[in-house]
Amino acid sequence: MPKYDYDLITIGAGSGGVRASRLSGGYGARVAVVEEDRVGGTCVLRGCIPKKLLIYGAHYAEHLEDAINYGWSVEDATHDWAKLIDNKNTELDRLNGIYLRILRDNNVDILDGRGVLTDPHTVQVGDKSYTAENILVAVGGWPSTPDIPGIEHVISSNEALELRELPKRMVIVGGGYIAVEFAGIFAALGVEVTEVVRADTVLRGFDEDIRVALDDELKKRGINLMSDTVIRSIEKTSDGYTLRCAGNEMIETDLVMYATGRAPNTKGLGLEEAGVTLADNGSIPVDEWNRSSVPHIYAVGDVTDRIQLTPVAIQEGRAVAETLYNDNPIKTDYENVPSAVFSTPPIGTVGLTEDQAREKYGEVDVYISRFKPLVHTLSGRDERTLMKLVVDTKSQRVAGAHMMGMDAPEIIQGVAIALKCGATKAQFDATIGIHPSAAEEFVTMRDKRPEKAE
Repeated sequence: MPKYDYDLITIGAGSGGVRASRLSGGYGARVAVVEEDRVGGTCVLRGCIPKKLLIYGAHYAEHLEDAINYGWSVEDATHDWAKLIDNKNTELDRLNGIYLRILRDNNVDILDGRGVLTDPHTVQVGDKSYTAENILVAVGGWPSTPDIPGIEHVISSNEALELRELPKRMVIVGGGYIAVEFAGIFAALGVEVTEVVRADTVLRGFDEDIRVALDDELKKRGINLMSDTVIRSIEKTSDGYTLRCAGNEMIETDLVMYATGRAPNTKGLGLEEAGVTLADNGSIPVDEWNRSSVPHIYAVGDVTDRIQLTPVAIQEGRAVAETLYNDNPIKTDYENVPSAVFSTPPIGTVGLTEDQAREKYGEVDVYISRFKPLVHTLSGRDERTLMKLVVDTKSQRVAGAHMMGMDAPEIIQGVAIALKCGATKAQFDATIGIHPSAAEEFVTMRDKRPEKAE
């Protein structure tokens, strides 16, 4: 008789947890997944997928405007927000069903409820307890908000995805990718958007040229960007909300959304009682094999506070399954991980920012191109594309590639392969471009940006 009920119990059925569980089950392990919500996690239910669907919907506003100079007559076009939300929810139901089937097809048991560790090998779900040789924690993160008066009146990205009607005015507090993405969605659909940013501009941590370029584009789209601004309190009024800023400036609005970060979803899971060490922010520190301080308790995804991207969580989940149940020990490679911001216009980036490259290599060569995309030479839209390469001067390896503009995420995915292979600037130059395309700029930039005088 087996010593444990399962070989592996996974707490959390998001992208990382599902990948680890279904692979492990497919390799013959006895696996159960514990989930208190629907299967799919942040990406499928409250993040990447629903948000991207709303972004597609919002982009049609610009497409309709741009079509006029291409000879199309678009009259009396209206938008039905509630219909978009309903159709989005139908798609999420479909994806949830696919995830459930994937788990069933790989002999994974689904335990409905909240999983709490009661000892290092036992997970309690409701009034039942289950034991496992290994436990994987993949509970992700949850929106976090500051402790200020009136914070109970705000919504997060979770609720923003479920609004039944659009407000006339909206304040979005935050300058990260979630904030700028939702600012673009709501502004395109006619909402008067004010984005409040504590820093000098949006997307702190991204390449500085990209940050400045997106700042300009957000303002072109009518978004009121308030930089270097801190909200002190929020008060509900008879017809909306009033926000008081540091310095006593007041903002009136109909809806307040906070996108000021996410916190690991570890509270109340019994992790510390089971011996698992947690970081100050509640995340689970793990080693290169995704093991916590308790060797048979693993963690992947946003709960570890490494690179918070769905494909990274999926790769980490695969690494756990391969290592434990397929006699194929693998580690996740975190170098040159590409990422995207689905802002308006979108951003794609891979490798080091210019500042990071200077810190690492000392001397770098910078190539940068700014231009109006061909499509907008007829549409008349005032939108610029920015593309940038950062090159280690000594080795001539391309250390970073950054783009803001139409199709940037699609283009950067291919560029990321080149960086993963250690491509040099000469190899980029030797590659023939596809014309006419924006992508060809990455292989036709020849002139280095002059160094700034000290």
